[in-house]
Parts: sequence; C-alpha cells; structure tokens
Amino acid sequence: MARIMVVDDAAFMRTVLKKILSEAGHEVVGEATDGVDACAKYAELKPDLVTMDITMPNMDGVQALKQIRSIDGNARIIMCSAMGQESLVVEAISSGARDFVAKPFEAGRVVGAIAKALL
Repeated sequence: MARIMVVDDAAFMRTVLKKILSEAGHEVVGEATDGVDACAKYAELKPDLVTMDITMPNMDGVQALKQIRSIDGNARIIMCSAMGQESLVVEAISSGARDFVAKPFEAGRVVGAIAKALL
C-alpha cells in the first residue's frame, strides 16, 4: 500500500482516481488542483507517489514535476493526460516522470503503472 497524492484541476477526475486507488488498497493522503498547490502539498505530505495531470492552470504538470523533482530527486510521479499531448508526455518522461496514464482512466492500467513506479 502506498500513500498517494492526486493532482488534477478537475474534481471529477480526482474522484475517479481516488476510487481506483482506494479500491486497490492505496491511501490517498492529499489532493491538489494545480501545480503550485501540488508543490506546496508535496513538501508537506511527502507522499510515496503522485499522480499528476499535465494540463492545469497556474502551473502545469510538467513544471510541477520539475519543481518537485528538484526538491526530491527520488519523487515518484505518474503523469495523467488526455490523448493529443504527446510532446508534453515526452518532456515529462525525460524530466523524470515514472510513467504516463491516458484519460479516461482504465483501473487496471492505473494500478499497474503505480505498482511499476513503486518498485
């Protein structure tokens, strides 16, 4: 079981992810609605893993990923995004994201990506 922070500007997407994660036995320790919020809460909560939306207001997921990884080089972050954002996904992976999960979420894919990222 991992302590996970869910970052997405859409409340519905956070709800869907929280349900998938809790049903898989993980604990959702916090939520953030944008990259600025995510960076602040990461430092406070120190989760085992973060699911990070790419497209958000104020600070996008790729910028937040870079900032969190500069604070904690071992941070485990999985990017979440709709299709059509391949260039951002490539940038995120090259910046240290452990994996990428497409929306709409498939529970098995999310749980598998988390298991792999926690190894």
